[in-house]
Order: sequence, then C-alpha cells, then structure tokens
Amino acid sequence: MRTTLITGIGSLVTNDPGTGDGSPLGTVRDAAVVIEGERIAWVGPAGRAPAADEAVDAGGRAVLPGFVDSHAHLMFAGDRTAEFSARMSGRPYAAGGIRTTVAATRAATDAELEANLLRYLGEALRQGTTTFETKSGYGLTVADEERALRIAARHTDEVTYLGAHVVAPEYADDPAGYVALVTGPMLDACAPHARWVDVFCEAGAFDGDQARAVLRAGAARGLVPRVHANQLSHGPGVQLAVESGAASADHCTHLTDADVAALADGDTVATLLPGAEFSTRAPWPDARRLLDAGATVALSTDCNPGSSFTTSMPFCIALAVRDMGMTPDEAVWSATAGGARALRREDVGRIVPGAYADLALLDAPSHVHLAYRPGVPLVSRVWRRGARV
Repeated sequence: MRTTLITGIGSLVTNDPGTGDGSPLGTVRDAAVVIEGERIAWVGPAGRAPAADEAVDAGGRAVLPGFVDSHAHLMFAGDRTAEFSARMSGRPYAAGGIRTTVAATRAATDAELEANLLRYLGEALRQGTTTFETKSGYGLTVADEERALRIAARHTDEVTYLGAHVVAPEYADDPAGYVALVTGPMLDACAPHARWVDVFCEAGAFDGDQARAVLRAGAARGLVPRVHANQLSHGPGVQLAVESGAASADHCTHLTDADVAALADGDTVATLLPGAEFSTRAPWPDARRLLDAGATVALSTDCNPGSSFTTSMPFCIALAVRDMGMTPDEAVWSATAGGARALRREDVGRIVPGAYADLALLDAPSHVHLAYRPGVPLVSRVWRRGARV
C-alpha cells in the first residue's frame, strides 16, 4: 500500500488525550501524519516523521479528524421553501410538516432519490464530513421505506430505520394500526438494510408507549435504538432512550434535571442539532448544562428539508459556540469524536494509528477558526479513508 506523509501541520487535533498537549483534543503542534492505505499509520512531531511514498506540506495550517454527522435525513425529494418562509413570518414549527415531504418522496423515482442523496453527501464531504448517518422516514409505506434504506445502504454503513417518523396519512385515524405496520411488515422489509432503529417521540408523532414498542421490535431484529427526544417539549423521549440502551438521544432541547442526570449516568450520547433551532427559531439546547453534568455530547446537522436544511458541520460548530454555551474545543470534539461515540465507532473521529484516514485540512492555523470565522469555507482539503477527495 502506498503511504502519504502530511507534514508541516501547525496544529493537529487527534482527539487522543494521551497525545500532544494532553487535552481531550490531544493537540499536537508542528505535527505530521502518515497514511497507509485507508488507515492512519503514524502520528507525531514533524521532525520525527518517517519517510513515505508521497508528501503533502500543510504549510502550517490545522488538520482535524473528518466530521462525523451522526444524525441526518437525506433520503427525500422536494423541498419546503414555502413552509420555511411562513415560519420566518411567524408560523410555529410542528411535527406534521413532515407529511409534505412524504408526498414528494413517494412520487420520486429511485434514481431521483439517489441523485438527491449524492448531491447532499457531496456537499457534506466538501465541508469536511467523512462519516454520515442517514434515515428513512419520508416514505411511510413498506415499499417506500424499504427502497429508501436500500438506496442509502449503497453509500453509508450508518443507515437508520425511521418508519416511526410520524403516523402515515393513511393511518391518521388508526395510529395503533400504523405502529403495528412499523413493528411488523415494514420492519421485516427494512431491517436487512439498516443498523439502527429510531422513533420520533413527541406530541404530534409517537407517545412513550408507542415509541417503546417500536424500539423493542427493532432491537428484537438486531437493530440498535436511537431516539428523537425532547425536541419540541418535555416528554418521555430521553428517559426512554436511556432505558432502551439507545446509542443516542437526539435534540435534547427541553430537559428536566432527571433527564440530564440520566444522560450523565448512562452511555446514551446527547446529540444536539443546532441547525434545527436556527431554522425554527426555537430555544437553543443548553449544551453547557449537559457538559457540566458529565454527559457525552455530539453535534450533528439534522439535515432535512423541513427544519434544518444544512449539510454544514462547521456552521453547526459555530452555532454551538455562539448560542449553546460550548467552547470551540468542546464543539470540535463533539462534531468529531462525539459523533463517533453516538455511532459507537472507534475507527472514525480520531487521528490515531489504526483509525480510518479521515482528515480535514483547514485554510486556518487553528480549529478555533471554525467558530471564529463563521460562514467562511475553511475546509480546503479532505481525505476520506486515505483518498484525497
């Protein structure tokens, strides 16, 4: 396998506390990285770097792990421009808007859905995202949910079955019948294509008992739970996520002290999605409260056409620092290693020997510039699994 030496790195974020300055980011100054095939082979001071087949000079700029976007909804058609415009004019956000996207997604061909997916994955990759999760949830029929997951699985290992996004319009008067479909024939069709099972536990979507039934059925088929929890109001979502051993509770905007304690005491990651609050003018999640309690926090885009139509992890980092009480170091960790924790991955989100060679080179001397210079396209080069893209 060919080797590549990236040298002249002014500031390298490894997310290995045993490396460099000993901080959670494990920052190494005047650093170098050797890539061998798809993996990291060596990390350390540039002056001690081994020889390699090819050399790249970072010119004193910063390098960090590729972003890990652990929550996105990229399998859809259409957009909701009119809804966004109305919301910015004063109409509140509600879960039911999802049904607009359901109609467009059902009408789209497989080729159209895949082309949309590739478009948004390309956007994300150019901005430094090298690992991405995506969900179903905009088909809400057996055939449409199955095809969404089948198409998504061609492009990422992190595929989530979200048949329980909202109750399908055909079942508006029979939510119990829809839960039976989601936990029965739809699950049977979708489970072979997915790693995760998710549910939107919220007023207007699924209550605690319904959500529990969905998660238990998915777990019985080998899918690992994650939960849309406590986005629009206080509710049972976070407690259900912890009770179910979910990898993550996502949104976490409205939390009680008991919710915060449950997240701090358990293994469930609190995934915060500031793009949703930005796009809905909702209250910001209190990341400081979670971090101070000892909870593990991830940052993700929640890219979807209704409430967070962005693929930009740098944008979400800037929002988290400006409006959610995070330091720049905490936000970068949460967008890389935190996302990896939310996906229960050790091979991404870090720059350590043996991990995938997923790196982002910034046109800046420090990762702090991601929050310091919001909206500026600072990611100048990206390597994914050792290949420059």
